[in-house]
Amino acid sequence: MCRFFLILFSLFCVVAPASSLASGYEPHFPELSGGGSQFASFPIPAEKYPPVEGGLMEVLKSRAKTDPFNVAATVIFALAVLHTFAAGFFIKLAHKYEHLHEEALKQRGARDAEHPDGVGEVSFLATLFHFLGEVEAVFGLWVIVLAAAAIHFHSWLDFGLYLSYDREFVEPVFVVIIMAIAASRPVLRFAEGLMSMAAKLGKRSPSAWWLSVLIIAPLLGSFITEPAAMTIGALLLAKKFYRFNPPARLAYGTLGLLFVNVSVGGTLTNFAAPPVLMVAAKWNWSTPFMFEHFGWKAAMSVVMSSCLYFLVFRKDLRRLADLMDGREDGIAPSSWEERETPVPSWVTAVHLAFLAWTVLTAHFPVLFVGGFMFFLAFTTATRHHQNEMSLRSPILVGFFLAALVIHGGCQSWWIAPVIKAMSDQTLMLGATILTAFNDNAAITYLAAQVPDITMTAKFAVVAGAVTGGGLTVIANAPNPAGQSILSRFFHNGVSPLGLFLGALVPTIIAYLCFTFLPNGHAGEKEALKNAPPAKEQHQSPH
Repeated sequence: MCRFFLILFSLFCVVAPASSLASGYEPHFPELSGGGSQFASFPIPAEKYPPVEGGLMEVLKSRAKTDPFNVAATVIFALAVLHTFAAGFFIKLAHKYEHLHEEALKQRGARDAEHPDGVGEVSFLATLFHFLGEVEAVFGLWVIVLAAAAIHFHSWLDFGLYLSYDREFVEPVFVVIIMAIAASRPVLRFAEGLMSMAAKLGKRSPSAWWLSVLIIAPLLGSFITEPAAMTIGALLLAKKFYRFNPPARLAYGTLGLLFVNVSVGGTLTNFAAPPVLMVAAKWNWSTPFMFEHFGWKAAMSVVMSSCLYFLVFRKDLRRLADLMDGREDGIAPSSWEERETPVPSWVTAVHLAFLAWTVLTAHFPVLFVGGFMFFLAFTTATRHHQNEMSLRSPILVGFFLAALVIHGGCQSWWIAPVIKAMSDQTLMLGATILTAFNDNAAITYLAAQVPDITMTAKFAVVAGAVTGGGLTVIANAPNPAGQSILSRFFHNGVSPLGLFLGALVPTIIAYLCFTFLPNGHAGEKEALKNAPPAKEQHQSPH
């Protein structure tokens, strides 16, 4: 049944825009400078705002006055961000009302759950507060408020056109499917084997496992996409590390390190990291270009940050060694899903083929959704080699990303002017900070729409976007996947402040690597074709 709902969810997100196109609505802004069009009356495209003389504040005031919905949408987005900080409070309320409900059931002597087909009475308040405490659901809940504001300032039709015509939900569907495939037992066993080869260099000690997952998994993201790498890395950390209840500072340090490493680790190629994907084609950035200008610096950052955290937390890692060694010394798995029986190589090969197919067809939703249908059939035919496919986390992450797409589209009125107002020297820092409050792919997408952006500015905005991708759960598209998998190991869920502090040092290291390490020369000729002639020279952003 859960798979059925996933299929309906995927098809709805993919088919809805196509079906709406048959309805015959005319675009509100038919001829935009990029050759596109916009059907809804909001958000107003940048080129349609009246020209304003003055600085950044004058531009923002003018745009807010032109369409007051801009301010409302940003306030709603800010409230959604603040709501994520209060998620732990709602979880505590959920536990409180669940306890009160259980006590009330005992006093009443309710015994519905004892019937073979019975279902225990559920506390509505406890469930409600639990949903309000789900970080992955927060932004979706605030879409309801955004809808009310859009209807008030514009119309119901405009809000429907905004969702159906002007927003694209391919990435959320892709993430749902890539997470489901990457979390399958054959893929995880294969990835675990790769990590084991690296951990063998350290005699498969707890520290060796910790280092191998935090270094190899993020760098794999450049080839299997960042969402897949995040899923694999988080699941392996859950199995090899988090299940032994590490101290809070180590737990948050590891989570922050994972998020930052995955964010920068996808820059070895030009197709795996969402913020790079948004600009690669428009700016002619090839994979060799990405590797020489970003990738090798990212790899250095991943290794340096992981080694530094290893040195800082080495005592805490040693304290976990006995527990983790007990797992490796032949203690029987506690559940069927943890069995160590090998998966036939042909089954693993087919799963990897499905993973590759999904990555290769990432821009063609009909193809990767269709491939997922066949994948579900294959897992049914080989279910004795599989674990039960849990789709709760992928669906929640897809819901989170879809909501972020909706909210993020209404923030360009202030983000684009802020980007344009910054000098090349401050743009990287600005992009890093902005990324903490918005999806980094949205930051680079908006930068790509800025005319006559210099080559140095291009480097700065992309480097800043991937650098800040681990500071918050909303900063990078794969982060909700990691949080969804690992949040159960944190008391009352993951604290946004704890995540920020855990990611701060690796973020600084990545920033320094992108700033001071030199660039290569691969693909420069092609990349410079669209650069302003007077400012063709480029350098590391600083």
